[in-house]
Parts: sequence; C-alpha cells; structure tokens
Amino acid sequence: MTHDKLSLISDSYTFSTANGFFSAGIGDTPVWFDMFCRHIPDNGGFGIMAGTAQLAESLDGLSFSAEDLDYLRERGASPDFLDYLKNFRFECDISAVPEGTPIFAGEPIVSIHGPAVQCQIIETLLLMNINHQSLIATKANRMVRAAQGRSVVEFGSRRAHGADAAFYGARAAYIGGCSATTCSSAARELGIPLFTGMNHSYIQMFDSELDAFRAYARSNPNECVLLIDTYDAINSGLPNAIKVFREELAPRGFRPKGVRIDSGDLAYLSKKIRRELNDAGFPDCDIIASNSLDEYIIRELIQHGARIDGFLCGERLVTASSDPVFSGVYKLAAIEKDGEVIPKIKLSENVSKITTPCPKHLWRLFDRENGKAMADLLTLTDEDPGATDSCELFDPDYTWKRKTVTGFVARQLLEPVFTGGKNVYRARPLADVRAYCLEQVDALWEEVLRFENPHNYYVDLSQRLWDIKYGLIDELRG
Repeated sequence: MTHDKLSLISDSYTFSTANGFFSAGIGDTPVWFDMFCRHIPDNGGFGIMAGTAQLAESLDGLSFSAEDLDYLRERGASPDFLDYLKNFRFECDISAVPEGTPIFAGEPIVSIHGPAVQCQIIETLLLMNINHQSLIATKANRMVRAAQGRSVVEFGSRRAHGADAAFYGARAAYIGGCSATTCSSAARELGIPLFTGMNHSYIQMFDSELDAFRAYARSNPNECVLLIDTYDAINSGLPNAIKVFREELAPRGFRPKGVRIDSGDLAYLSKKIRRELNDAGFPDCDIIASNSLDEYIIRELIQHGARIDGFLCGERLVTASSDPVFSGVYKLAAIEKDGEVIPKIKLSENVSKITTPCPKHLWRLFDRENGKAMADLLTLTDEDPGATDSCELFDPDYTWKRKTVTGFVARQLLEPVFTGGKNVYRARPLADVRAYCLEQVDALWEEVLRFENPHNYYVDLSQRLWDIKYGLIDELRG
C-alpha cells in the first residue's frame, strides 16, 4: 500500500487523542512508549519477531495529504492540529528487536521516544506491521520445528486475508523458517525461493491423467512435481507418474522432483508410494504432502512413520488459524517534564496487564560455554549487566526465587530503526534473516521449544527497575 494511503490507517482514537494532546498544549511533551506482547500464540514458549522492515517503510516519509486533512477537519480536528499535520515531519527515535529473534511475553520488542502527539499518531501503524508478521513467523517456526528438517513451503495466498496479507505472510513465513513460497509476487520482489507445482484442474482438462502428466513433464522438466491423487493415488496417479518419469524425463537427462498427495491417509499413502518409487528407480523423488496441515498434524505424521519429504502449508499457516492474534500492545512507559523523566505505569486487576515503567534496555544473557540463552533482563538505560562478572536474576512476582549467574555474554536486543526521525534501518537479505532466526531458535533450551507446557523462559527485571515498578504500584494503590 502506498504512503498516501497509509496516513489514515489508524484507529480513530489515535487522532482524537493526538488532537487532544495538541489542544492541551502537551503535544510536544517527550514520552517513551513500549510495544510488547501479553502472551505467545498457541501457548507457545516464544514468538518470532518480524515486520520491522515494513514498519520502517511505513513511517519513512509519512505525511498527510489535503484529502486527509479535509477528512480530519470534517471529523472535528482543531485548526492548529491540522496545521501541524500539514507540515508534519517525523521526529521520533525507534528501536526494535531484530527480525527473526525469539521474543517473549512482557518484554519491549519496540521502543519509541519522541513528542507525545507523534508517538500517538503512529500507534496503529506500528502494531499492525509487527503483530501481523510476528504472528505468521511464529506459526511458521512451529511448523518448521515439527517437520524436523523436512521442507515446509508456504502455500497460503489463496486463503490469506487480502493481497498484503498474502505477500507479507509469505515474507514472515520465510523468516520463520519456511524453505519456499508459492506466491509469485513474494518470490520475485523478496527473493524467496519459489515452489512450482500443478493443480487438479490442470489434470482434469486433459483426456486422461497420463496425457496431463506427459504434457506437464515436457513443459516443466526441471521442476516436475506431479499431483497424483486427482483420481486414485495408488492405482492411477502413481503408475502414471512413474511411466512419465521413465518415458519423458529420463531419456532427456532429467530426474523427477517429486509427487504430491493432497488427500487420504497421508501416512499410509506415503509409505506405499515410497516403496514403489524406490523399486522403480526413483529414490530421489520427493513425496510432498498438503491438505490443511499444521504443526500438530505434521508431528503426528512423522510419529506414525510417514515417508514425507516436504509439506505444503496453506490456510493454517497464513491465517495462523489455531490462534490468529499476536497480542502486541502499545503502552506509555515514561514522560519528560521540566527535564525530569517521570515513570508511568498502567495498573489492572489482571496482573498480565500491569505495565513496566521507565525507558528500558532489553538484554539477553547467553551462556559463554554452550551459547544457550539463559534469560532476558530488563534494565534502566544506564545499567549494563555485561559490565560485571555476575548478575543476580530473580522472579519479578516471586522475588525470593533468586539466582546468581556467571560466565555469560549480555547482548542488547533493541537496535536503532529511526534516530531523530531519520530512517537508519538497514534491512538484511531475507535469507540471512531466516538463517539468523533458525540459529537463534537453536540457542533456546529444548524445554522452551516444547509445544505442550513449554518451560517458562525467564524475563526478569533489574533490582532498580523492579523497585521503581513496585514503588509506583504501592503509591497508586495507596
């Protein structure tokens, strides 16, 4: 979507609130906001950060057209606020966790510092970009882990919620670990490997299945994947595929890339197909499965001994249908008044909705010997756990649970995206982001990777930050 269409992609309260700040004379007040997620989809142990590149694109050059201003005027915006928007220039500092990084509930994955009016205006754009792609990247990584080294291809454009969801869903799925996409636009624009196959209607257009296979093999000898279950996978599709492999591909020096099954008992069928392909001299021909797959079905197929080499994952990936919400929220952490930084907190009877105040740094502590992630630590911006030989970690809720760790490397996770309103984000090649994601997931302990009842990875607060947070809670509750 073009920039001239993005300016009003915002919940209406962001403009009414920003207008209210401006009218009250506090629009220029320096503030700090955090974006964090409240829980991980599917009760997983972690999520995958994605969408930062699109956030940078969305905010770079953000402006308001005459039509935008006319619309806001009709909605009651004040003349001075409209004048401000007419000459809008982005001024905020934004830092974000790198794309592909495992993230955990309650920790800031994006940090924003700037004038209150601007921080409020960008809320929806920020949440929209990060929430969507992080959701799909997280789901994709679950499917990739379930596949245990077998390929997982994103196959969901037909079921995506619009063109942007298909395009950026393919991007996020690749970051999460998918090996390829069937979305031609995403493959061309983003450099994602493209998976090419055939559909049932192609086969139905010919007088016979064998004629269809012959025609397809002749026109696609390098990428020949035949869909064998249009009529009968075992008694028709597979024999016809083997015949075409022998008569059309082998004489021309090509090897078949695969056969695909899209229905039936995938585990049973794959075992029988594997035996017959091997006996026919095609042990290198992959068996690819599709049909509304998710991580649980993939895992069960493998547990039952399925001889499947790759999975095409569509609707349940691109819509994250089992838990289709990434719970990222955007909350005020501090304001500056008369040169003093004043922490701000939101209280709630729901403990998960209580925010952590102050401008913060987010650190990940890695074991120096084995490279495994030990814990994440939120600190004030003038604290550096890496400057000491040891660090005391404690549970923010059960503070008597304490542990002193040594032999660690502390890495600051929040990296600059905008500085003084200038876009300083440097996007890495998407293949590098994908490789980084898989590497960082591998740094998590196996207990955190479990689908059921994953270990609660520690996201702790420094003692100073904890003191400020619980001091505010005591003060506001009297």
